[in-house]
Amino acid sequence: MTMIRLRATGTRTGFDALVAALHGVDGVERVEELADLMPHMDDEDSSSAGLTDDRGGDLHALEVEAASPYADTVREMADDIAARYGLVLEFVDEF
Repeated sequence: MTMIRLRATGTRTGFDALVAALHGVDGVERVEELADLMPHMDDEDSSSAGLTDDRGGDLHALEVEAASPYADTVREMADDIAARYGLVLEFVDEF
């Protein structure tokens, strides 16, 4: 099994579409949204001020457990859905 961790920034509607699509991929065992326990304390002079998550986009953390042969399919599906719904994805090793 391969564990794929990603962060998605964007609307709840887009994130829900991503989760639903990933549930439908062959080889996916588990899709779980994780609570974000890190406080986001960007100051207003930060270089990230005014970026999507500062203007109301939500940050979501997601773990997907999939059979190893399907890991690339999961990543491709996530990228496709993200593009369709205007989500920004970041694949990470750990949260």
